Formats: sequence, structure tokens, C-alpha cells
Amino acid sequence: MMSQMPQLSACPSCEEPLESGDRFCGACGYDLSAVPAPPDDHPTLTMNGAVPLPPEEATDVDWPVVPQLEGAETPPTVHLPTDLPGTDSGGTPLPSNAPLPPTGSPVSPATGVRFDRPPEPDEYPLQAPDPRVAADPPTAGAGVKVCVACRSGRVDPDGYCENCGHAQPRERDHMEQELGPLAAVSDRGLRHHRNEDAFAVGQCVLPDGAPALVAVVCDGVSSATRPDAASLAASRQAGEALLAALPQGTHPQQAMHEAIVAASHAVNSLAEEPATAREHAPHQNAPACTLVASVVTPALLVVGWVGDSRAYWIPVDRSSPPARLTEDDSWAAQMVAAGLMSEAEAYADERAHAITGWLGADAYELEPHTASFKPDRPGVVVVCTDGLWNYAESAEEMAEVVPPDAALRPLHSAQVLVGHALDGGGHDNVTVAVVPFPAPPQGAVIG
Repeated sequence: MMSQMPQLSACPSCEEPLESGDRFCGACGYDLSAVPAPPDDHPTLTMNGAVPLPPEEATDVDWPVVPQLEGAETPPTVHLPTDLPGTDSGGTPLPSNAPLPPTGSPVSPATGVRFDRPPEPDEYPLQAPDPRVAADPPTAGAGVKVCVACRSGRVDPDGYCENCGHAQPRERDHMEQELGPLAAVSDRGLRHHRNEDAFAVGQCVLPDGAPALVAVVCDGVSSATRPDAASLAASRQAGEALLAALPQGTHPQQAMHEAIVAASHAVNSLAEEPATAREHAPHQNAPACTLVASVVTPALLVVGWVGDSRAYWIPVDRSSPPARLTEDDSWAAQMVAAGLMSEAEAYADERAHAITGWLGADAYELEPHTASFKPDRPGVVVVCTDGLWNYAESAEEMAEVVPPDAALRPLHSAQVLVGHALDGGGHDNVTVAVVPFPAPPQGAVIG
């Protein structure tokens, strides 16, 4: 069977939009046939009514059949990858049917991986003189970015070093913000080529002088066009709407509903492109994202959401039970609600992450979800995308990875949670905000 070239909507190198069937990027000449297959992760996808079917079984491949054992017969021979003829990355033929290495050999008999690699140097040679030892290292002028790789070249407006050509990290690859008693962290993860998540945090004063803390987290829908733009627009608009409405005396739950509607309008406006844009990229669809947000006051906790990003309640006293405050708009949640599957079965299914609600011009109908709670003890609200909760799905699992001092060190706690997701594999973008409850008075010292 012939392998198919991955269908891409944008060039992996310069992100220039692509036409269906393109073999090379028209902007930078990138060889699209060299694009590796996508990782086996769980990106956020929309579900437009049709339930995806499992792939057809490959019937034209002569798969080997493992013989059935009877009694105490010797198991069949295990064949290793090194048993097959081939070449290494340099084109040198690999030995066929190579015997297992003797005891003490640096090659693992189970995997064929060598463990006798020479020690790696403390530092690798750079393509330009190391500025730490150069006689007269260049000094960057005001506003001039210096390459993170060679540390001497200037970075051009396209984000590449003029000296060594190294692509520079993008601003959204890793973002952190601490604002008084709350904080948020977002990271690209280990598999995605860009960060399609976004967040907004803020604080304001209610008409009675009480403080209010706001956190908004959005996850761009990977199957949509410009998911990073959608999440950024939604998080900014929702955050601004909440911070404008709450000081005017709007009830936090009503303010949350209106903020989600405002975020939806902001994402919808991204689909209003010139007709020429559609002509050049007719296969692209409307930008889309999910949203989850929280408002915390001294006595009230309000959450709102659309999609499968979540909010969790983690009490300071870990002997008290934690709770998940949101219900996913997803295929898995529908299966559980209908009694057709257990939660474990539904979320283990490959269709689990197909969402049934999102912000975007092609959404069926906007249905903002809001809920209010009055906790009777202090704790923290964890507001996050599925890039985190994939590695701590239940409220109990989330409570285990949230540091005990999260209410006092929100930024550190958000960093720990992002690190937990990266240590687990980092298959998706990861974004989390940590908000203490109750909201401390303005100007209160935390810690």
C-alpha cells in the first residue's frame, strides 16, 4: 500500500497556508513530503454530528500468525527489529539475522539499543564564536534580539538568526503571569509545533469594596483554521468583559454568561475574511476554541464553560473531598450521560475528545454553561485545558498533583501542574490557572 502524504493546512516551517495537493511550500520551498506523521496524541477536535468509524482493517498485508501453544511447549522465537535486513540512517547495511550479543555486551539483547555511547560533552560547538570567550563580544543595541543558539547573531523580523539561521522560540511557546494572588502558565507541550492555548487573568473590586479574581483559559480547536488566534481572541474578550461588568454590580454568574457570549462574537469575527482568502484556501474552516473561566469573590465561586476545558475545586484541607466543577461538551460525556458507557470506558475510546460544543462561526448553537458555588472552606480553583487533565482526569487525581501550598504560591503551583503534564508525555498544549478561594482583600500579603 502506498503511504499518503499528510494533508496540511499550513506549512510546518513558515505557517504559510497550503493548497490541497501541494508538495512544496510556495513561500519557503519546504518539502511537504518530508513532514512526519502526526503524533498519537489527543488534540481537541470538533464533532459535527457524525460519529467517526474505526479504520478499516488492512486485508492486503500478510501479517505473521503467532502459533498457539499447547501444554508446556517452548514459546515461539521472538524476532527483533535487527533480524530484518535494512540500512541505518547513514545508508550502511544492517546485519541480517544477527545473533544475540554475548553477556556483558553493551547492546541490549531485548531492544538492540547500544548503551556504550561516549559521554556527551558539557557544551556543543556553536556555529559562531562563543560570546562568553570572544575577545570583543558584540553588544546588542536597544530593542535588538540576540539569537538564543549562537548568542551573537541578530534575529530578523521573521524570527530567524541572521548569523546561524536558528529559528527563535515564539512568545506563546511558554507564557507565565502572576497577578497578585492568582497565576497562570501555558506551554506548547512536547508534540505540537505551536501553542494553540491562551489565558487571561485579572482582578477588580466589586461595588461593595470586595475583591474579585478572574481567570479565563481557552483551547484552540486543532482541526480548525487559526486555532491559536481563536483562543487568544476569546480569552482576551472574556477577561475584558468580566473585568468591566463586575465593578458595575453585575451578578458574577450573569457576568460570566455575557462574557462567554462576547468571547463567541470575537471568535466568530475571525471567520469574516475577504472572499479572496477563501479562494486561496477553500478547504479551511472557521477558527474555533473551547473556553473555561472562573470568578472568585470572598463568598462566591462562579465557573462558566463551553467545550471540554475544565475547572476543579481543591480544598486546602486535603481530608475534604475535591470536586470537578464542569461537565464536558464531548462525545464521551454524552455516552456517560446516556448510560451507554462508564466514564472509564468512554474516556478510553478514541472518540472521547470529539467535542460537541465550542466557540466559532460553525458551531451549531452557543450554549454557555455557568454554575455558582459557595464553598464552606478555603481552597483553590484549577482552571485548565485537557492538556493537563489528560494526566490527572479525576478530581482526586488532580488533588494529588496540586501542591499543598497552592493558595499561597499560585505561580509555583501552576508551574508544577504544567510540569506534571510534560513529564506525562506533553502530547498537547498545556494551560492552567490557579485561583485561591476566598479572594483575599486587595493588597493583602500572600505567604
